[in-house]
Amino acid sequence: MVTDAPETRYTRSSDGTNLAYQVSGYGPLDLVFRHGTHPIDLLPEDPGFVRVRRRLGTFSRTVWFDARGVGASEGDPRDNLVGEISDADLTAVFDAVGFERPALVAEDSSGGRAIHFSATHPGRVSALVLINSFAHYVREDDYPWGFPHESLDRVSAAVKETWGTGAILEVIAPSRIGDERFRSWNARSARIAGGPDQVAHMVPANFAADLRPFLPGISCPTLVLHRRGNRYIYLGAGKYLAEHIPNAKFVVLPGDDHLYFVGDTDALVDEIEEFLTGARSGAEGEVVLAAVLFTDIVASTEHQARVGPREWSRLTDHHDAMVRAALARNRGHEVKTIGDGFLATFDATGRALRCAAEVVAGAKDLGLELRAGVHTGEIEIRGEDLGGLAVTIGKRVCDLAGPGEVLVTRTVKDQVVGSDIDFEDRGERELKGVPGSWRLFTVIG
Repeated sequence: MVTDAPETRYTRSSDGTNLAYQVSGYGPLDLVFRHGTHPIDLLPEDPGFVRVRRRLGTFSRTVWFDARGVGASEGDPRDNLVGEISDADLTAVFDAVGFERPALVAEDSSGGRAIHFSATHPGRVSALVLINSFAHYVREDDYPWGFPHESLDRVSAAVKETWGTGAILEVIAPSRIGDERFRSWNARSARIAGGPDQVAHMVPANFAADLRPFLPGISCPTLVLHRRGNRYIYLGAGKYLAEHIPNAKFVVLPGDDHLYFVGDTDALVDEIEEFLTGARSGAEGEVVLAAVLFTDIVASTEHQARVGPREWSRLTDHHDAMVRAALARNRGHEVKTIGDGFLATFDATGRALRCAAEVVAGAKDLGLELRAGVHTGEIEIRGEDLGGLAVTIGKRVCDLAGPGEVLVTRTVKDQVVGSDIDFEDRGERELKGVPGSWRLFTVIG
């Protein structure tokens, strides 16, 4: 996926605390998204989040910010509990971007802060959207949702024990349990967001906060979205919100993922868009122009059989680290690994070629033979993956490359006319499943 993260900026809350925020999108609607603990500087690394951000940006100018004491924002996270300080922080973000009366979207425990702000500052919120959220998550005689009072200490201990390990994915993102890259990213996001002791204090405090008295005081149009099989915050907590906020609309979404940027994100954004604008544009794949790079280790099975599984594991670890370092140097974006190779995209063709040359040379230093294929064209962003003919062409070109070769299409060669990159003509070739014949070139300098 090709993406450029918005610039992170700072504003000061009323007590002087610096708060980090980003602005994305160019739509006519003003929107502030109060998300959970994933730092804004790491969120753009997840394709699911990027898709949500891009879709919101088609109809809104969206603000994202790290809550006090989280990620790049200063302060004590314990001051971020619902109340005057969290209200002041939200006001500071509104004012920093010049939003007089934006729509306010919030998820998880951030929903409590949005509820409090909407009820106590009705003139500053045009609409409220609550995603997989709650007003209270401790069981009472008249409220069966959440944890028993006596279990909160155990909840705190469990958070402290597992924080930053990715173990929580089983309840917040069950559809991504098998995705080790996502697990690693989520664990790193958690560690950067805050330490185990801090979070172990905040989680039960957020559950125990009781915003139920504020629900009848919300006067702006409100949409409550909740995934039916949510294992972390049960559906009943969302239903309670909708039943006690005047004229709230309640929509039950399919799926069991708690994280808003995991699972069927298009269905979620469709509901938000229709609620805020009166129409939905649909989840058409977003098409962007990009250079596509495929790499592949030549004769990997034979090499593995020759050196043995332990040495092969060591070699591939070094190979993966080498490729990722080259992608970082050349502003490439790793989409996924395919077998023993990588699929990556670039916003400039020259950088894709230089990266390809680097990884082919780097593989030789490791005792491996790599081949690479590059093509430039329109690609379709499909959730966490890519599609379109340009991707297919890139893969077919890579399959035709020889050991140590960077093979490219004429389109790529024409894109870098005047550069210091030289090519040698490899003639016309048929690409399996692609119409016509294609003139290919190998990079020689």
